[in-house]
Amino acid sequence: MRKDREQATVLRKSGMSYSDIIARMSVPRSTLSKWFHDQKWSNDIAIESATRARNSGAIRFAVLNTVRKGRLDNLRKQARQDALLDFEDLKYHPLFLAGVMAYWMHGDIKSPNRVSYSSTDPDKIRLFKSFLEKICGIEKPKVWINLPRGNLTFLAESFWAEKCSMSVDDLGKTMISGGFDGFPSGNTTISTDSKRQRVIKMGNNHGVCNMVVNSAYLKNKFLKWVELLKDDLLNERYLNDVSQI
Repeated sequence: MRKDREQATVLRKSGMSYSDIIARMSVPRSTLSKWFHDQKWSNDIAIESATRARNSGAIRFAVLNTVRKGRLDNLRKQARQDALLDFEDLKYHPLFLAGVMAYWMHGDIKSPNRVSYSSTDPDKIRLFKSFLEKICGIEKPKVWINLPRGNLTFLAESFWAEKCSMSVDDLGKTMISGGFDGFPSGNTTISTDSKRQRVIKMGNNHGVCNMVVNSAYLKNKFLKWVELLKDDLLNERYLNDVSQI
């Protein structure tokens, strides 16, 4: 093993991020990725590094989410710069890849200030919830159900609460298309929005589960992650990295 790789391995195992190692050794980030991307211990360190960065920047994160409209351009720029660093550290982590890919395929891309993901598949919802919690540091994303009229509200709420490892009380108001189903719970209200009705008609008897985080900062990170992942995949950079290892 070349000496610089040995040194980089020691530094990585000590908990250093790629950025810290680069500053110490001047080793290209692509080289570090080739050395460590398939090592579980290194992926775990990447998650820990991202968590430390989130914790140390918690105050800045709160400020960024409450800035006035005139500073939104700076917020977007900062979010995308942070997303670039995150992507280089996490691009080979399976949960990160799965979460970004899921959002690229089925998330709400158009909303400027909201991360929103919807599905009738409980496994997809559970995976995206894990992604938000473990990668993005979101402890309790907002969750609610869109339910077609004629289905049992309390059964749908119990189903999604169990699948998402939450209590029913953690769910937002269940939205019913066209009127109450005859078995409303305290969480139930009515939605008459025609676009929403068209979406929920495609669901099953458990309805559509929606997971939302209102954050312009996080939304811009998601958009940058999707952009970077799409570019790497379409240009086969992942294949090139694997072939050179």
